[in-house]
Amino acid sequence: AVNIIIQISLAIEHAHKNHIVHRDIKPHNILFTQDGIVKVTDFGIARAVSSSTITMAGTTIGSVHYFSPEQARGGFTDEKSDLYSLGIVLYELLTGQLPFDGESPVAVALKHIQDEPAEPVSINAGIPKGVNSIVMHAIQKDQSMRYQSATELLDDLNKVLKEPHNGFNKTESVKDSPTLRMPSIGKEKLAVQEDISEKTGDKSVSRKKERTTTILAVVTSIIIIGIIVAFAVKGLGPMVYSLFDKTEDFIVQDYTNQNFYEVKGRLSEYGIEVVENRKNHDEIPKDIIIEQDKAEGERIKPGGYTKIVFQVSDGPLLLKIKDYRRREYREVQTELEQLGLEVDLIDEYNDAVIKGLVIKTDPDINEDVKPGSVIKVYRSLGPEIVTSLVPNLIGQTQNDALDLLTGVNLTLGDIYPEDKTYAIDKIIKQEPVAGVEVEEGTPVKIFLEDYNPDQKHVNSVINLENPGNYGEKIKVIVNITRSDTNRTETIYSDTRKKSDFPITVPIPVPNGGSTLVRVYLDSSLYKEFTENF
Repeated sequence: AVNIIIQISLAIEHAHKNHIVHRDIKPHNILFTQDGIVKVTDFGIARAVSSSTITMAGTTIGSVHYFSPEQARGGFTDEKSDLYSLGIVLYELLTGQLPFDGESPVAVALKHIQDEPAEPVSINAGIPKGVNSIVMHAIQKDQSMRYQSATELLDDLNKVLKEPHNGFNKTESVKDSPTLRMPSIGKEKLAVQEDISEKTGDKSVSRKKERTTTILAVVTSIIIIGIIVAFAVKGLGPMVYSLFDKTEDFIVQDYTNQNFYEVKGRLSEYGIEVVENRKNHDEIPKDIIIEQDKAEGERIKPGGYTKIVFQVSDGPLLLKIKDYRRREYREVQTELEQLGLEVDLIDEYNDAVIKGLVIKTDPDINEDVKPGSVIKVYRSLGPEIVTSLVPNLIGQTQNDALDLLTGVNLTLGDIYPEDKTYAIDKIIKQEPVAGVEVEEGTPVKIFLEDYNPDQKHVNSVINLENPGNYGEKIKVIVNITRSDTNRTETIYSDTRKKSDFPITVPIPVPNGGSTLVRVYLDSSLYKEFTENF
């Protein structure tokens, strides 16, 4: 609403500077062009005024819902009368209703003179305080209490225009209030005067009105002719002056694909005004004219009577990359895709950024990109974990095992039995088993054989024949039966991958005896053999 009133105020300011009072400002005399420009029309009852100008005696002119108290009384009208009417228009724009209404024009006029309007903010609580104050200032009944000029009103309007308009409830607009020429209304007994006039039907009053109307018509004609002549001679009114203007026509050229500012500069030398409308364009560079509303060869008048409207490229629509660092990657991916961008997700190890968060983007922060561009989003995998394969330690001594583990960045873990720390003892078992992939630095437990002069350990190698008969993982069980005890026991049970084979298992054999060995793969007997002392 404020933006609209600013444009109307500019038009009124221009008229007032040329000593023209409109005297019929209302919504129905305000038009919008296709380009969104506000035009103030219908100067049918406008008057050229000076400091000594007074209203037409005995006559009230204007639209009753919008005219000022002084117009209602038939009193002195000047620029401040237009500002009052403009205040009523702003009131209606903000609230959706008029401050004064009644059953007859006289009733409405009386309210303009006598009644105080409700403040706009009491009708629409969303109206800013500053805007409310501007309206109430503009529609003061006392002319000296109103804005004294359109320039003063514009200053206040620009001060309160700090943020976009939030909108207001749209209501049915009042039908066009006709512009009336009605008897002036004095301050006393307004309604009584109207009633008496209607009831008496006094013929002398009627004849007096006819004479007054005739005189006024003659005076009005003389004034209008005088205004036209004055405007034509002094150049005060471009609309009237154009009737006598002998300026040579300007022939429009094709300005498309040219720089707007260069064209604007050239046209200004001929007094041609231009209107600039911006739009994004993927192919046409910024500031280049895309199209124009006046065709090549068309003739127009210089001096601002006709303007050329240009559609000017603002370049491609660009999106600025925000700071997405250390945000959850799914959230970032969704946001970028909603902006019309494609996401290329790249995983990287990073010691400083938690796994699953964004490390960086490419293009980087604050860079401009076109919709549809591919944005590389680098997702953290956390710190990089380096792994090693556990070596086979079976049959090795403790010292040999330590060398093997150190060579692959693993460490020697617990030793079992705890009292077995002799360097000559052989390892009969390890955890993790050989061939397993573990993180560097992982400790490996070893189990040493018990020294027994009545037995020895024989390393038995188990090969995997016909690997196609088995899955990727195989359950391995080794049972033995010693000749000295004739008792069956399980000495090895583990699940191994195919790639772990061959597997070495130490078999205890009694002194002077033998040990029967049965190997089971996936619960089926795979091999049976005997190891002798």
